[in-house]
Amino acid sequence: MLEFDINGERLIREPGVHPAELVPPPADALAVWVNGETRDLNRPLDQGGHLQFLTFEDSAGRHVFRHSSAHLLAQAVKRLFPDAKLGTGPALEDGFYYDIWLPEPLTESDLPRIEEMMRQIVQENLPIERMELSREEALRIFDERGESFKLEIVRRIPESAVISAYRQGEFVDLCSGPHLPRTGLIGAVKLTQVSGAYWRGDEKNPMMTRIYGTSFPDAESLERHLAQIEEAKLRDHRKLGVQLDLFSFREEAPGFVFWHPKGQQVYRTLEEFSRRLQSLRGYQEVATPWIYRVGLWERSGHWDHYRDNLFLIDRDDELSGVKPMNCPGHCLLFKGATRSYRDLPWRLAEYSPLSRYERSGALHGLMRVRGFHQDDAHLFVRPDQIREEMFGVLDLVDVVYRTFDMPYEVVLSTRPDDYMGELALWERAESELEAVLRARGLKYQINPKDGAFYGPKLDVYAVDSLGRRWQCATAQLDFQLPEKFQLEYIDQDGQPKRPVMIHRAIMGSIERFLGILVEHYAGAFPLWLAPVQVRILPITDRQQNYARRIWTELRALGVRAEVDDRNQKVQYKIREAQVAKIPEMLVVGPRDEANGSVSLRTREAGDLGAIPLSDYLASIRDRAKIPDEERLGVG
Repeated sequence: MLEFDINGERLIREPGVHPAELVPPPADALAVWVNGETRDLNRPLDQGGHLQFLTFEDSAGRHVFRHSSAHLLAQAVKRLFPDAKLGTGPALEDGFYYDIWLPEPLTESDLPRIEEMMRQIVQENLPIERMELSREEALRIFDERGESFKLEIVRRIPESAVISAYRQGEFVDLCSGPHLPRTGLIGAVKLTQVSGAYWRGDEKNPMMTRIYGTSFPDAESLERHLAQIEEAKLRDHRKLGVQLDLFSFREEAPGFVFWHPKGQQVYRTLEEFSRRLQSLRGYQEVATPWIYRVGLWERSGHWDHYRDNLFLIDRDDELSGVKPMNCPGHCLLFKGATRSYRDLPWRLAEYSPLSRYERSGALHGLMRVRGFHQDDAHLFVRPDQIREEMFGVLDLVDVVYRTFDMPYEVVLSTRPDDYMGELALWERAESELEAVLRARGLKYQINPKDGAFYGPKLDVYAVDSLGRRWQCATAQLDFQLPEKFQLEYIDQDGQPKRPVMIHRAIMGSIERFLGILVEHYAGAFPLWLAPVQVRILPITDRQQNYARRIWTELRALGVRAEVDDRNQKVQYKIREAQVAKIPEMLVVGPRDEANGSVSLRTREAGDLGAIPLSDYLASIRDRAKIPDEERLGVG
């Protein structure tokens, strides 16, 4: 007999029961989540435990939906081009693609015909059925179908692994799943792009045709998504970064950012915001070396698990690596003195430069760089402090993302295949994180096998103003590095004990987070974050001195202000300030100078009329400051 927990209700059933036989699933159920594994909705259950039905609102449900859409695409291509040979077709965050070999590559003009065939298959509402195959069966099936790339995959599957395939009508694809119950659930599809891709990313292999697409349960959702894509093009941080004079990239240093004065101002404001929040919570800031002998990376495990991402330096017959993260250095700091149980938790923060090698083709503006900084921290805690400290990390996440008006979702990423350390410690760490999430009452998804090699993690996905999800914050529970570095504290019984490490970053890469914010706000930063908060616009040259006096008073208050003293009409200056996304503009003419007033315009509201200069200075002083938790209403 198997025991199940569904929405807090305990049920006992025989093995082999279908999920829908336990309780009626929601009408929009796409798949089912069982003990951290996403499974087909119609697949019999062979294990008990916690069960949850997944819909398109769940990230795991969307993944199943898009994965099945990739199979739908492949089936349509095979119907139209019988000589096509299938590669692989994964789901993406907002869509899917499939790599397919064709005698003649496709072009964009072929996409409408393929889309129409996909819609026809949706109308057929074909059941999608899972098949488990022996190695011999799998080789026979895909050999008969002439699928040479699938045969190559089958031969690479370990002898002990289960081989599965999925059938929908005449179409069969090698796949571990899971998938939707039937094709008719895919309400709307759109193919977006065709490109080339080498099989397995190796230029020595055949060139495949990669077809990208997206899909939704209904046409209305698809239309909203396509409109969002068009809006996202207008908000592209690479475009706005140039327009607003924030940053640039140069071929002399690929993957590294050149921050212009205005961009650097935003960057430093973000850092200062982070520092203030962390200081209030007992974090101590440190700085550690950025180059270490390779022995440190061997000791930490990064040499075996992260070597391809290291920038290596070979000088004087000695190999060194530029640090991609701060944790080994913080371990050395912890080990540098005798620690008592009374010293814990010990919270170290660092903003030092980090470097990770990214392939040139993966570089993408601020979103994927080679040189970056994090609002990074490591907490050394006693085992009995894990829950409270993780609560503190989640509190900080909440403060930061509510500040930027970004809702967020939490994902628990569990043990990867190449994990380091003992299984028992991993199971303990995963249980601790689940307990924290349940105690906080947070809804979360599980992302199997996506943890760091040294520990499971909570990944926070921020949702921007366009509804896009960005993985930003992370909190990783680590029992492994303290073992690797033999870290100890003296407990109250006088015996040495092993601390636990919590790795955490709230914004993540500050470079990437700033890029996200540029797109989230469409470059129109809130007043406290804007590089120029106020621009003073004298109507004629005769108000230049008055404008300079206002500028001096604003600067004395810590307000970032500038004077537009060009010999241009004031309407031109206003338009230029709007294009530059300046939050507030002070138009000053002869009447303002005579009355000691300013004519206030804001980016959103336009002309607000004349107000006394003294009133404006009293108002702007606090509004322009980095917000504290009391002002945010989240303390």
